[in-house]
Amino acid sequence: MQVEFREFNPFDVWFWLEFETAIAPMEQQYIEEVFDSWFFLGKLGGFNAENLQAQDEGLELSYMAYQTDSSDQTLQAFMHNMGEIEFEGTRARCWFDLGTSDAIALDVLINALGQLSREFVPIVRLSIGGEDEDWAIAGSRSKPEDLSQFN
Repeated sequence: MQVEFREFNPFDVWFWLEFETAIAPMEQQYIEEVFDSWFFLGKLGGFNAENLQAQDEGLELSYMAYQTDSSDQTLQAFMHNMGEIEFEGTRARCWFDLGTSDAIALDVLINALGQLSREFVPIVRLSIGGEDEDWAIAGSRSKPEDLSQFN
């Protein structure tokens, strides 16, 4: 799976997927579940790079003293909104307002989609941000209408 970053605005970003062939409804469900799960974790503030205590500890986690109050001292990192996932032929796209979630969220998504591509649904390319000249975003049902006034 090739990954490319285009023009990136975390408050108004499109994720574009390109597949080898048109994907079946079951495969579409896999894609939807990855994005829905990722967004749900982000909505709960799971992608806060200022509070990566277990990661920062290293390999030896036995009897680690986890500081539960340290997350109260960091900036909140919440995703704000997600549009509908749209499928068209060999492509899919989804719009997000990533809010204040940290860039670690992107790495988690790329890792998950990479594994999904190897195991279940071959993905040729994941493009993050920008627009696709062959698939206009104006008037898309994916981007919630009530938020379009803020862009």
